[in-house]
Amino acid sequence: MQIQTPTKYQPTLSKSLLYFTITISGGAVMILELLGTRIIAPYYGVSLYVWTALISVTMVSLALGYYVGGYLADRFKRFRLAHVILIAALTTLVIPFISGYVLELTNPLGIRGGAFVSALLLFTIPLTALAMVGPFVIKLATRDITGVGRIVGSTYAVSTVGSVLGTLLLAFYLLPSFGTRAIIFSTSIVLMLLAILLSLRDKPDANNSWNTLPLVFIAVCAFAMSASSFARPNQPAKDFTVLHAEEGHYGWVRVIDDEKKGARLLVSDSSVLSAMDIAHGRSLLGYQAILGIVPRVFRPTTTQALLIGLGGGHVARDLKAKGIETDTIEIDPIVADMAKRFFNFTPTGQFIVGDARYEIKSLDKQYDFIIHDCFTGGSEPTHMLTVEMLTQLRNMLTQQGVLALNYVGYTQGEGANAVTSVYKTLATVLPNIRVFVTDKGDFTDFIFLASKGSLTLQAGTQDKATNWLLEHEYTMTDKDGIVITDDFNPMESMQVRKAESYRKIFMDRIAPELLFL
Repeated sequence: MQIQTPTKYQPTLSKSLLYFTITISGGAVMILELLGTRIIAPYYGVSLYVWTALISVTMVSLALGYYVGGYLADRFKRFRLAHVILIAALTTLVIPFISGYVLELTNPLGIRGGAFVSALLLFTIPLTALAMVGPFVIKLATRDITGVGRIVGSTYAVSTVGSVLGTLLLAFYLLPSFGTRAIIFSTSIVLMLLAILLSLRDKPDANNSWNTLPLVFIAVCAFAMSASSFARPNQPAKDFTVLHAEEGHYGWVRVIDDEKKGARLLVSDSSVLSAMDIAHGRSLLGYQAILGIVPRVFRPTTTQALLIGLGGGHVARDLKAKGIETDTIEIDPIVADMAKRFFNFTPTGQFIVGDARYEIKSLDKQYDFIIHDCFTGGSEPTHMLTVEMLTQLRNMLTQQGVLALNYVGYTQGEGANAVTSVYKTLATVLPNIRVFVTDKGDFTDFIFLASKGSLTLQAGTQDKATNWLLEHEYTMTDKDGIVITDDFNPMESMQVRKAESYRKIFMDRIAPELLFL
């Protein structure tokens, strides 16, 4: 009896198609990694911990995918490249459906643990599958051992080019034009179509239609979901009405009416930027009322002010009522637009949209009053607290000008050194500082007032604003504090307790389903 030797599998995929495949997979890796912040940030905030979690999960997935992909490519001849792409497509497709459950499940783990485990559960499988594409492409593209080095180098070079293209496409076109859900569904569809193409071209035979038809069916279903309400966030919540929701470069911005409490909130990811009493149009954030009385109490002749961090624009509006022209800087164009559309803000001076550290360089003006209001207690731009930034602001003050900085923190215990570090950094820039708190509890808003001139309050006066300030003045030293610089800025790690506390307050205030993708 003659024993037949199994026919050796001969690759039928062209190198151009293989390189096209690795380009698409490289772009998909970066799209998923970057979109991870849009999925996790509304729940855990945009912080070093969220980015660390996503980058770590991506690197672990790539390492796992390279190894598993190489093993499968060598050992399992019936496992095709099309199957790898299909796995990536399907596991990408389910992300919008399971993200809410995953975020709720990981909530008890806190910001650091929750962000990492969420990223692990949502992105490990699709990223691992995408990483497996490289070893498969190398296996299929290699015809003899003499060219293996060139094939390996070319494969990873093309993959990297794909990652760059995916990053640029997402940042410059997709995110400004489409929502996260639509992009995820579209990425899944592209991967499914690629899997169909590979299935058709890889060893065509009589059974090929059986392999391809399920892929076509799944791709059609995914396309239908992308074109329907599945691609749009639709999370109704009792007693809350979302007036507007929009994704931009700096986060997911929403205007939400809390019908039960009669409040309108401006929310960016997991931070409240503004809260307004709908009936009367006044701010519900106590520290903003303090900022509004500072010029009258300390510098009655104030005429020019600069506000960094617009929020809903209430501070600028209060200052306008006192005859003070206020230039405003807001980094997020969506927030700036929402302030005008939903919070009755009208610019009274220059209306600048951009990063303050860059934009202030173009302001050739001296101010009587500068309000530094970029810190909510949630996700915070800690680069705005450095001595270099504060020095720039000092140089923009008149001789008697006042710099007011709002910062949420603890008076004692873990995280209190973050507050004293802000104080110590300010003290290296301006000689006269007074500190006030909105609440005499352990967790509160600190209002730092700093000036080249004296900051005098007269005790025994009948003025209610002055007496309130005197009653809420907080004595602070720079013990345990550090000078925050661009070179050494550990504020993220010093603010963990604060971020956890703020997040608890935020989650108690907002219906969690409003934060899901």
